[in-house]
Amino acid sequence: MSETPSNTLQYRFDGPEEAPVLILGPSLGTTWHMWDRQVPELAKQWRIFRFDLPGHGGAPAYPAGSVGDLSARLLATLDGLGVQRFGYAGCALGGAVGIELALRHPERLASLALIAASPRFGTADEFRQRGVIVRTNGLDPIARTSPDRWFTSGFAAAQPAITEWAVQMVRTTDPGCYIAACEALAAFDVRPELGRVGVPTLVLVGSDDQVTGPAEARTLVAGIPDARLAVVPGASHLVPVEQPAAVTDLLVRHFSTAWQPAFDSTTGQMAAIGAAPVKPVLSAAPPQPAPRPEIAPAVEPQVMSRPDPYDAGIKVRREVLGDAHVDRALAEAEGFSGDFQEFITRYAWGEIWDRPGLDRRSRSCVTLTALVAGGHLDELAFHVRAALRNGLTPAEIKEVLLQAAVYCGVPAANSAFKVAQQVIREETTPTE
Repeated sequence: MSETPSNTLQYRFDGPEEAPVLILGPSLGTTWHMWDRQVPELAKQWRIFRFDLPGHGGAPAYPAGSVGDLSARLLATLDGLGVQRFGYAGCALGGAVGIELALRHPERLASLALIAASPRFGTADEFRQRGVIVRTNGLDPIARTSPDRWFTSGFAAAQPAITEWAVQMVRTTDPGCYIAACEALAAFDVRPELGRVGVPTLVLVGSDDQVTGPAEARTLVAGIPDARLAVVPGASHLVPVEQPAAVTDLLVRHFSTAWQPAFDSTTGQMAAIGAAPVKPVLSAAPPQPAPRPEIAPAVEPQVMSRPDPYDAGIKVRREVLGDAHVDRALAEAEGFSGDFQEFITRYAWGEIWDRPGLDRRSRSCVTLTALVAGGHLDELAFHVRAALRNGLTPAEIKEVLLQAAVYCGVPAANSAFKVAQQVIREETTPTE
């Protein structure tokens, strides 16, 4: 195990040092131990590299708010170890990291396996809602229901020790890192980019996966040019744990046939994948005279136009209020109110909410107070939801309303408390 600064990941190696490196990426709420049953067989051919997500498995709690951030930390870790090229297999969030690597750093990736993965994981609202539940109730509600999401009912009943292991694995995760990972999945959507994944890809899914099931797997296969599908019967979301032998066999076959070492033309030999690239020694060349400086032609001054704030506004509006609310508001806007929806998107959200001077938590506090003062209870309801998504706890919302009672009046605060209490109950009650 390594010491882990904030820009790298906790990791471990298994297998022969001279072998090509194969990375195994975990899913949200798990640790590298989810791959324990695959490692003995895979390590016969590859140098297995496993990592923990931030705040998982005892890893330092440095939250990563995007899949791109996670992939950057993984590459920084590999750079420090001298690993340049590798194969990659990832489960769920770990699979999202694999897609990100294939899209942004194709020169590093030799072959790819995506397990229980998707180009978009549910909806942004679902994951931000999960973050609200964790922020309010801790991880225990998520931990208790994780076996229902991860395993078939028959497996969970027959393997109580593994079921309890899954619950404890989630319980011991850092809540802030879990919430950040939910935000990363909420923002992840690479559906338009799948055609640019240029490495051989195995898409593997459990037949009974209710989280990212066969439909999502087929979307990946349809979009990735060189992809094939494998459906594992009798398995749910955490298929490497539930059907370890089948997953191991599929990974061995995929990486044995879809991963060829690169030929190094300077040495005439096959270069080991995972090793630092061989740099040829160049003979010294006689010095060349410095080029004469050229006088650049005159350039007409350009008038820089200010970007339209609408695009930033619709992005912030969706992140704060949720896709469902914004889609409903835009769908209900007819010719009479369409201009108004465009107006508030461009100016309220693009000009004000997107300003850097206050964070979103602070803006939610200001907004709640203003709505209480104006008696705007309908808007107060969806801005209480927005405040929870922006990181305010129910206790903090209560303090905002208490202070509003002093400055805006007790009757206004009384009505606000009724609205807020109902919204908080709806938003923070875990679904069993």
